[in-house]
Amino acid sequence: QVQLVESGGGLVQPGGSLRLSCAASGSRFSFNAMGWYRQAPGKQRELVADMTRGASTNYADSVKGRFTISRDGTQNTVNLQMNSLRPEDTAVYYCHADLLGQPYWGQGTQVTVAS
Repeated sequence: QVQLVESGGGLVQPGGSLRLSCAASGSRFSFNAMGWYRQAPGKQRELVADMTRGASTNYADSVKGRFTISRDGTQNTVNLQMNSLRPEDTAVYYCHADLLGQPYWGQGTQVTVAS
């Protein structure tokens, strides 16, 4: 059974940094795209960033230049380094992974940016 376990959320002041990590398990196959989505209260879930096995990346315009996505050598862990955080980055962040066309989601981790 595929599981995605996230860590690294929390409370940070504007301008601060956080690093999110997501470890995927339960598959003999390598995950294709892995990434992060977020959902703020009253808003739809949106893509933050993702990365394919081939290391192609895709970022939301609102986070370009501030967030960096990476995957480890096994391709089963995805990280999101978030710098210069803003109050509007406050949301629940969800790890996402695609395995043979099937999407999987983590349980979500709260990121709050406030002074």
